Amino acid sequence: MLGNVLLVTAFFAILHAAFSTYEHLSHLKALGRPEGALPIDIIAEAFIALALGTLGATLRTDELKEITWRSEMKRRPLDDIDPRLSFATFAQRAGLQTVPKTEDKS
Repeated sequence: MLGNVLLVTAFFAILHAAFSTYEHLSHLKALGRPEGALPIDIIAEAFIALALGTLGATLRTDELKEITWRSEMKRRPLDDIDPRLSFATFAQRAGLQTVPKTEDKS
């Protein structure tokens, strides 16, 4: 529940930072000074929203599952592990290859 609240808060904080950036840049454009740095409060709000979003996404995830060989063998019977041979050759066989046809030049 806390993760969802943090994600929603981060979403609205990012929206507010974007809107504040748009307002600031339009104000600078109206003054005839299109270049200029963003105020520190907008930058801080964006970084705080990033931190809240990261924390919210971390808290919202499920518990991690164990992915070891031992846990995999608990769920599978012995016959399903690997019924193939332990060694397979990948050598080409001459009988499977096609012989290119030669053209008669007569």
